[in-house]
Amino acid sequence: MSGLLPAVLGGAVGGLTLLGIVIVVIVLCLRHHRRNSDSSESSSSGQALPESQGARCLTLEELNLATRNFSNENLIGQGMFGEVYKGLLQDGTIVAVKRRHSPPSQEFIQEVNYLSSLQHRNLVKLLGYCQENGMQMLVYEYIPNGSVSTHLHGNSHAPGVRLEFKHRLSIAHGAAKGLSHLHSLTPPAVHMNFKTSNVLVDEDFIPKVADIGIPGLLDRLGVTGLSSREPNDPFVDPRMRESMNLNFSIQSDVYSFGVFIVELVSGRRAVSDQSIIQWVQNLHESSDISAIADNRMTSGFTSESMKELLRLTSWCVNPMSEQRPSMSLVEAEIHRIREQEISLTTVMTGRTPTVTLGSQLFRTSR
Repeated sequence: MSGLLPAVLGGAVGGLTLLGIVIVVIVLCLRHHRRNSDSSESSSSGQALPESQGARCLTLEELNLATRNFSNENLIGQGMFGEVYKGLLQDGTIVAVKRRHSPPSQEFIQEVNYLSSLQHRNLVKLLGYCQENGMQMLVYEYIPNGSVSTHLHGNSHAPGVRLEFKHRLSIAHGAAKGLSHLHSLTPPAVHMNFKTSNVLVDEDFIPKVADIGIPGLLDRLGVTGLSSREPNDPFVDPRMRESMNLNFSIQSDVYSFGVFIVELVSGRRAVSDQSIIQWVQNLHESSDISAIADNRMTSGFTSESMKELLRLTSWCVNPMSEQRPSMSLVEAEIHRIREQEISLTTVMTGRTPTVTLGSQLFRTSR
């Protein structure tokens, strides 16, 4: 018996040790399997890929190649920031490159990273920047169909297209959504230079607000971007023009949007005919809307929807800034007016009502 007890205890200890080893091996195997599983899930969801922070820094060599050394053939415009060139990056992205002469600045990079974070379907994306050889450059997505101003007024290179009332309501609604998004941020982002020439339309005629924050960027860099504005620019809040105080706000953006709608509805340039703004400001129930409506809207429109849009516009261009609506309210009202216009102008084919929607709205003749 004295020899049996140690043998039993030894066997028990050996068995427990073996069991412990087995448990440790199982735990290690489970951890390895879970780690591999998590890694696989992260890779498949894209979480394992490094995320880019801020705007992309492009080299001058890349942009020279994209724009053919900034050739005149690629020059497509001139804006507040500088010359604008069309370019094609090596990855196939078509871009619009804005450039100006300026020494490098860390503040420029900080501002660009902020502006590149302002993203929405109805805003032109800022993709990247470059600071080399005494130049500052901003790289945007390229919007192929030009500005609303071009389609309303045309120019020697692009006569524009005929925009019917429903087309104009769609453009107004998309532009309002873009501006409303900027104002909804904390703190609100103020555009400061909203006008028909700064609302672009893509291949599906979806409007995208351009030049977001450029005046503020130039101002912070010590450039006289704001003060160089035309003193009689009709898109600038008249209270600011009178006081010579260029302190832009969301209310001044709303005024600019109102002038944008005036041009959109009338087809006339506010800069050469500011009486159209005064006409809208003095709008009353008995006003003859044919005096302001663009006669190129050949398919017609309902007087009900037109009057409601003009009343909203009159509210936006109210000389008293505190009495103007918010852009979120403006967006909602334009959406309602657009839906109402589609409903009122539904074409009845037999017993089935048909409505022209989406991209079909923009299959217009030149």
